[in-house]
Amino acid sequence: MSKGQRARVQFIFVLILVAAIVCLDLSIVKTNNYNSTVHKDVLEGPELFSEAGASTGSLTVSVVPRNSTWGKVIDLNNEGIVDNNYQAFTYDITISNNTGDEVNDFSFKLTFGNDVYLSSAWNGSLDIHQYVSKENNIVYVPDMREFAAYNYALDTVLVDGEKFLPLKKGDWLMYYPSSSMNAMEVPIEPYEGTTPGFILYVANGENIDNSAIIIEYSFHRHLVNEPLFWVSIAIMALWLIVLITALYTSVKLKKFKSRHERDNEIINESIETFTGFIDAKDPYTNGHSKRVATYTKLIAQKMGYEGEELDRIYYVALLHDCGKIGVPDNILGKPGRLTNEEFEIIKSHTVRGGEILSSFKSLENAGEGALYHHERYDGKGYPEGKAGEDIPLIARMICVADSFDAMNTNRVYRDKLPREQIISELENGKGSQFDPKIADIMLGLINDGTVLA
Repeated sequence: MSKGQRARVQFIFVLILVAAIVCLDLSIVKTNNYNSTVHKDVLEGPELFSEAGASTGSLTVSVVPRNSTWGKVIDLNNEGIVDNNYQAFTYDITISNNTGDEVNDFSFKLTFGNDVYLSSAWNGSLDIHQYVSKENNIVYVPDMREFAAYNYALDTVLVDGEKFLPLKKGDWLMYYPSSSMNAMEVPIEPYEGTTPGFILYVANGENIDNSAIIIEYSFHRHLVNEPLFWVSIAIMALWLIVLITALYTSVKLKKFKSRHERDNEIINESIETFTGFIDAKDPYTNGHSKRVATYTKLIAQKMGYEGEELDRIYYVALLHDCGKIGVPDNILGKPGRLTNEEFEIIKSHTVRGGEILSSFKSLENAGEGALYHHERYDGKGYPEGKAGEDIPLIARMICVADSFDAMNTNRVYRDKLPREQIISELENGKGSQFDPKIADIMLGLINDGTVLA
């Protein structure tokens, strides 16, 4: 994996983690905002006073009286009424939670549309409003079952020994649920309900269907019920999978790299040993193969090659003269001018090298360097007279590196050339013997001191 690819992988890895953290933070903020929101809805009309109830979407409220079983004579003006003129109703006010969250708290205000008498209420506490003597009178009553009239600034009436609270049209009561162990009206669990109630006396033939309820409520959503929370968990799980995979892959890659380096070392030592036999045939060219391979690798690096491809180029260059193993020593080491026959034998080392390396399948195109490194860019080289881009690129690299080393070392027939002459030969050979671009790279390596001449 290249440095750029590693950087992209690391960026994606960090991005996934940041996305998970952002989603988690958003889920916490969203849950807190949801839990702190107080909802307020006004409910009235026939639906409210039916079994189905009136819905806010999140809650359904139903106000339904039980069957009336008793009545009373309420004759506050002493008109001599003898028959029951008020009917007692037990009103159950059912509040149903339609959501997957708890109803954390609720309260409701019941405003009456006609005159009634309040006898009792249970579980919760009440704020009771009476319009008395042209004044609004609001009194908090913790528990109507323990109501003692003398403790409260409320008007009451006594009927058959019972104290009633008269509530006229427009009066209201505010109900607060009880959280005691006996009542447990809050919280309301998801898809559950609670039913506070009142006993009211209503004039015969009347009801409270023209009353209205204003309900206020809030929810408590657990973080695990927030969809974004699970999105963050999913992203975090993905991040962990990527992390574990990356760690596992890293361990495997390290083992592979270690084994690969060990294999490369064995291959390198084997090839260098083989090329050492070739170079040993001519003491004046000892180390030539390794130097050419090194120069070729430097050229390839400048051309952007890296990793295993760079190693392959080095090994191909290292083997470029392997065909010389079949050239007689007296010809390789001859100090004088070669005959035409001897020169043809020398030239044959390229074909022999290509044939030797043709079975080297594990090193891709291993024979290209050996076979074509004496081809010229102008087509006047050997063995096939290839020209320009038709010459394999690796052979064009080796051609420049091989020529430089030949000029930069002592040979049996001459001493090494001066630096200026080497540079001049490379300059003059551009486009004729050498690929101009590769020659320029070699000149750059000489000029910046990477290669000494």
